[in-house]
Amino acid sequence: MSHGSRLRDRIAEPGTTPLIGVYDMYSASLSAAHYDGMFVSGFGFAASHYGLPDIGFIAWPDMVAFVQRLRGAFPRHHLLVDIDDGYVDPEVACHVVEGLERIGASGVILEDQKRPRRCGHADGKRVLPLDEYLAKLEMVLATRRDMVVVARTDATEEEDILHRAKCLAATDADVVLVDGVRDVAGIRAIREVTGDKPLLFNQIAGGKSPRLSLAELTALGVDVAIYSTPCLFAAHEAIDSALAELKRADGRLPDPGPDGGVGVAASTRLLERNLARRRTEA
Repeated sequence: MSHGSRLRDRIAEPGTTPLIGVYDMYSASLSAAHYDGMFVSGFGFAASHYGLPDIGFIAWPDMVAFVQRLRGAFPRHHLLVDIDDGYVDPEVACHVVEGLERIGASGVILEDQKRPRRCGHADGKRVLPLDEYLAKLEMVLATRRDMVVVARTDATEEEDILHRAKCLAATDADVVLVDGVRDVAGIRAIREVTGDKPLLFNQIAGGKSPRLSLAELTALGVDVAIYSTPCLFAAHEAIDSALAELKRADGRLPDPGPDGGVGVAASTRLLERNLARRRTEA
C-alpha cells in the first residue's frame, strides 16, 4: 500500500488524526516515539533551516531534501508536507509534488496565498483569485498518483472563507483546511459547507485558532489536526533555559544522573532507534 493510501485510510478512521509538526531530524526522532504521523511545518522549517520567519523564504529543493531524509529514517510514519503556495508557479508545484511522491511523502498542503505570503496565523494575509488557485490545485491533483492533497485557504473574511471552503470541497482534493479559523462557531460553519469532505484543523500555540482537544475536534467533525510548532517552541524554551542555567553555573554542565536525564547515552539511544527502524520497517 502506498504512503498516500495509508494516510487516506487513517484519516477515514473514526476520531481526529493528529500529525505533529517537526522541524529537523532530532525533533522528528522524538516525535516518532509518541505519534505515528508527522507534519513538515513551513513555520518550523523556515525557522530551523534558515533562521527566518515563515514569509516565503523556503526553497523547494531544501524542503524535498529534508523530506527525503525523514522518509529514510521513518519508513512507516505518515508525512504530510507543507508546500506553501507550490512555490508560486503551477509547473513548479507539480514538479515538487512529483518529487515528493517519488521519495515517499504521504501528502501535501497547497495554499491559496498571494506573495508575499505569511504564516497562516499571522496578520496581513492576501489570497489569490479563486479561479487562479483552483487552476493550480487542479494541475497538482492531475499530477499526483495517490498522494493525499490538502486544499488550504487563507481567506480572512467570513463570506469568502465559506465560499472558498465550499469550492475546495467540490474538487478532488482529499481534505480541506481553512487556516487561522478563529472560533468554534467558525469550525462548525466550515464543517457545514464542506459536506462529507474530510476537514483539517491547524493548531499553533499563540495563534488565532482556539486550543481544542482531540475529543473536542472529533465532536466538531474535524478529521485531521496538525500541531505545527509544539516541538519548535518546546526546544526554544528548553534551550534558552539550559543556556541560562549554564551561565549561572559558571559553565559547569549539569549531571544527567541515574534517573534518565538527557546526556550522551540517552541521546545516542534515541538516534540508534532510527537505525533499527530503517532495518526493520523499510
